[in-house]
Amino acid sequence: MDLAIGLSNLQAARTMSQVQFAVARKILDMQQLQGSAAIQLIEAASEGTRQAGAALVASATGLGSNLDTYG
Repeated sequence: MDLAIGLSNLQAARTMSQVQFAVARKILDMQQLQGSAAIQLIEAASEGTRQAGAALVASATGLGSNLDTYG
């Protein structure tokens, strides 16, 4: 009877281990997805700030308001 209980416990431990690995994989996938989204947000914010800064400099200095078509 002890052998049967031992085998049953072994199988339960294997199943639990597989479940834990599957959950850990899902968590890792979600963290990678969130990291990618955070990078995209940072890049978008950086681009917006860069464009706003260029517009501010252009309006303050007058650069870019006229186009010289004569060489």
